[in-house]
Amino acid sequence: MQKRNFGRLGSVSALTLGGGGIGGVWGRTERSEAVATVQAAIDSGITMLDVAPTYGGHEAELVVGEALRARPAPDVLITTKIGLPNEDASDLGELMISSLRASLDRLGRSHADLFLLHSHLRPAGFSSASPPETLGWQRYLDEVVPTFERLRQDGSIRAWGLTGVGHPQAVLDALRAESAIRPDAVQIVVNALDLTGDMWIFGTTDQPRNAELTAAAVQADVSVIGIRAVAAGALSSTIDRPVGSDDPTAADYARAEPFRKLAAEFGESPASLAHRYALTVTDVATVILGVKNRVELTECLAAEARGTLTDAEVRSVLELRG
Repeated sequence: MQKRNFGRLGSVSALTLGGGGIGGVWGRTERSEAVATVQAAIDSGITMLDVAPTYGGHEAELVVGEALRARPAPDVLITTKIGLPNEDASDLGELMISSLRASLDRLGRSHADLFLLHSHLRPAGFSSASPPETLGWQRYLDEVVPTFERLRQDGSIRAWGLTGVGHPQAVLDALRAESAIRPDAVQIVVNALDLTGDMWIFGTTDQPRNAELTAAAVQADVSVIGIRAVAAGALSSTIDRPVGSDDPTAADYARAEPFRKLAAEFGESPASLAHRYALTVTDVATVILGVKNRVELTECLAAEARGTLTDAEVRSVLELRG
């Protein structure tokens, strides 16, 4: 598998196994199959596993811990996350530290290679009514960043970053901050139709700016991790879990019908084309897989092996955005 530059952490495989699928976020999977999927991913050349304590109520971290205890892989990078509660919490730093310790216990590791803030950031002076579970800019600067740095200095983590689905201005401010408080990596939505789906919580007065975030990260030498390659299933052949008619994924799936037709013209599945598109986007270090079993993993591995899209194929995809 292709390896790509990953900044402070050296290099990383083009594909990363995410924790959503093996944690049951994207539909039910047996623990034994999830464990086998982790091991198969490592055998295939995947060098990073991306989990979080919220994926399946700790299930993703427990799955990875079980897989690595059975078959140790000390060189595989481990990413986990912290989702901070609303700002009435009195000590965000202690919450971060205690969450990381619990994650490491489940994972069976002494440190995390990458520790990500999973909360939605709000910019300074944000005047609209704040959505729940968002974090203001000043507390990010005063409490979160110093805690990340302390954890790095004491060896509990090797690097830190953001899930860049907060308010775009806040994420841009974080990426453009002075180097001493700049993240090492950022997760950004990267998919063929630029669908952010249910990750967007800031209403209609603002809009996601995923391409701008990617460009800003590259400019700041912050490694980009592509997420939502299949847009929570909207860019797949079918959504293989129950979703309500008012679910953003259902609307995105309907919008993606031309994409499925294009994939058929190219002679591949929509999921394969979606992953190949994400792997083609310049400056994306690695693309997170949301697979929940070895069958889905095999499809994604085949997509990576097939190679990136040609310029003409990329143009065909982008024309679908309208």
